[in-house]
Amino acid sequence: MEQLLQQLEGFVHRYQDLELQMSDPEVISDPTRFTKINKAYKSLEPVVLKYREYAQLLGNLETARSLLKESDPEMREMAQGEILELEPRQIEMEEEIRVRLIPKDPEDEKDVIVEIRAGTGGDEASIFAGDLFRMYTRYFDSQGWKQEVLSQNEGTSGGYKEIVIEVKGTDVYAQLKFESGAHRVQRVPKTESQGRIHTSAATVAVIPVFEFEDVDILKSDLKTDTFRASGAGGQHVNKTESGVRFTHLPTGIVAESTEARSQIKNREIAMQRLIQKIQDTRRAEHDSAMASQRKSLVGSGDRSDKIRTYNYPQNRVTDHRINLTLYNLDQIMEGQIQDIIQALQTAENASKLAEQANG
Repeated sequence: MEQLLQQLEGFVHRYQDLELQMSDPEVISDPTRFTKINKAYKSLEPVVLKYREYAQLLGNLETARSLLKESDPEMREMAQGEILELEPRQIEMEEEIRVRLIPKDPEDEKDVIVEIRAGTGGDEASIFAGDLFRMYTRYFDSQGWKQEVLSQNEGTSGGYKEIVIEVKGTDVYAQLKFESGAHRVQRVPKTESQGRIHTSAATVAVIPVFEFEDVDILKSDLKTDTFRASGAGGQHVNKTESGVRFTHLPTGIVAESTEARSQIKNREIAMQRLIQKIQDTRRAEHDSAMASQRKSLVGSGDRSDKIRTYNYPQNRVTDHRINLTLYNLDQIMEGQIQDIIQALQTAENASKLAEQANG
């Protein structure tokens, strides 16, 4: 408990420091800096409020235990009753706090791209992809998130062969990251005249949106060369070292400029080119990482490669990763997927807590 209190007090000190920073005129006048600090402040607020509640409970417990020493039997009885009520709450609250202290995925707050693709199963797979799209968009609406369809390829008999949506809001990736994988459906297709149950699949990939921030270049990471420019420009070009070349040592990226007559202007042009090249490289690396992540997220799209099964005849949904089975498929397909998401988050938290305990 002492270690837990020390950890919480560290969060409180950080919270108070951020609060002071937000009242600093210099910070207030810098919107980017203020937003960053405010975001950190808000992220700590739930933990700090829980700590204050916990500290008050401990204080009440300490008072009740001190009353056990009183000579008045009624006072001792009252104190004992309060202790019996507060001690279980202390255990519950400590568990709640430990969950809140679990390190967040750094991408949890990001907006996402959701990609839904028909897998095996022909037209029925496309129809099911359309059903998943409808399910998710209703859930997005219930959360107050903004959504925009970026691209779509409709199926020949309805639904989608592929549809891509951008979703923006609060903690979007934190809630949707578990949806990545193959989703299997078991039902009688509308096109099936014999009433036979078919199995088909669709894949979902939830990818956090990469934020292209300004590139911070350290002076120590730069090698600067000046040289005499060549080409048209008369004698001036050959007599002064107006050309500038920057080499970004961590990446090996090189940018230079010889267009301007002054070295100062060439430095400015070369630096802009260097920043652009670094951004382009990062963007290419990010696109490659997204492609790799998409492949790992969705699997093969085969019926057997599944994270969840939607069984219409039994009105049943089963998430195979946590062995969760619910019998309200009709409500889930209307976008009521919060119970599944919360169960997956709880399982992840339990796993992280176990790792902490073992570590």
